[in-house]
Amino acid sequence: MPLSEQEQRLLDEMERHLLHNDADVVSAPSGDRALSYRNLVYGALLLLAGVGGLIVGVILGDVWGVVVGVIGFAAMLGGVMLAVTPVRRSTSSTPTERAPKRARGSASFMDRMNDRWDRRQDGR
Repeated sequence: MPLSEQEQRLLDEMERHLLHNDADVVSAPSGDRALSYRNLVYGALLLLAGVGGLIVGVILGDVWGVVVGVIGFAAMLGGVMLAVTPVRRSTSSTPTERAPKRARGSASFMDRMNDRWDRRQDGR
């Protein structure tokens, strides 16, 4: 059963709103830590080397194959850990330029969420 014109328009509006908000969440800074592209690349290369080690370990098949396979697995694990570990982001702003933070208990949860929403909407 097809949607009516009003329902389709409402659905399209909801999708646009959701995509806009998701983009805000993805691009929102998460404190002073971020993923490093260099670490992502090195981690991916280490992961591929580990997969290669596992393949070689399976091909060898004897005791050396197990050793190479374990080393390959460790390399894969290290590559994933390197890729997803956040690094400290350098900020150019001094502490006096940042907005002063309120004490955590001074505002209710809903007040903080409303303030956050207002700041996000003003930043369009």
